[in-house]
Amino acid sequence: MLTVTLYTRSNCSLCDEVKRDLDALQGQYPHRLVEVDIESDSSLFQEYRFEIPVVEVGPYRLKAPISKQELVIALGAAQDRLTQLNRLGDEKHRARLRRGRSITWADRFSFWLSRHYLALINLLMFIYVGLPFLAPVLMKSGATAPANLIYTAYSPLCHQLSFRSWFLFGQQAYYPRAAAGIEGVQTFDQAIGVEDNGEASFFLQARRFRGNETLGYKVALCERDVAIYGAMLLFGLLYALTGRRLRPLHAALWLLAGWVPIGLDGFSQLFSQMNIPLLTTILPYRESTPFLRTLTGFLFGFTTAWFAYPYLEETMRETRQILLKKFAAVQTAG
Repeated sequence: MLTVTLYTRSNCSLCDEVKRDLDALQGQYPHRLVEVDIESDSSLFQEYRFEIPVVEVGPYRLKAPISKQELVIALGAAQDRLTQLNRLGDEKHRARLRRGRSITWADRFSFWLSRHYLALINLLMFIYVGLPFLAPVLMKSGATAPANLIYTAYSPLCHQLSFRSWFLFGQQAYYPRAAAGIEGVQTFDQAIGVEDNGEASFFLQARRFRGNETLGYKVALCERDVAIYGAMLLFGLLYALTGRRLRPLHAALWLLAGWVPIGLDGFSQLFSQMNIPLLTTILPYRESTPFLRTLTGFLFGFTTAWFAYPYLEETMRETRQILLKKFAAVQTAG
């Protein structure tokens, strides 16, 4: 039997008219009518509020105004298609029909996830960027064991170089290398009393140093990573406040505003410090500043979220609509 899905809402006279026409065609084209209230989901309401009634039967879709003749054509075509599928004995098709008659735990979880995915992402982002700030707080309070656990957990995810990290509870918010050229601040080598010779041992010491009572304690993520994930969290909150209606950022703008600045800052720093003769003639030795790392990290994180989240919302919206149709169909059958 055919399944006809009617997208409707309360106080819709055109919808009532289509229902009467479908009822009149029941004898000629037996079908099961499934009604989906577009007011049950915000994305359905935004998509169909100016188009209802909308009728779907098989792969065919009709939008208001819908005449009885159009219903006859769509029902006839869908009936012929269903007959052909049954004649072919398509086992996959029959399996899909069997799955469509019941609601599984996977259906319920997928529907829940499609509705709450953004809150879940924002929560995970908050935890991911928040725990690194908890580490220096724990160090300051004397809870070194859980603090060191956080530092260790984030160690594979970030270089944790002290001269590229924020510090809390100390004399300064950051302790850059002298090569960064920031005046009026104590450099990292001056702060801990070691020579910045650019050797691996210096970088290893900068990675292992987590702070002390005088200098404060470093955040477990570097300045750039804090900016990246903090910006993604910020966009996620703004996206939620706007009802998830922002369109995705154009790929060209994502490349220009997100990738180019962080690439120029990061790679020019990296290549200038590799001591390759050809590169040193092109790129003078440089060390980025906390401002540049934060700015480029923020631009990358914000634009990446702006590019990706609307596409994710589109996928989740489609999932919600498919499952709402299935839930309505199962409920009607029951």
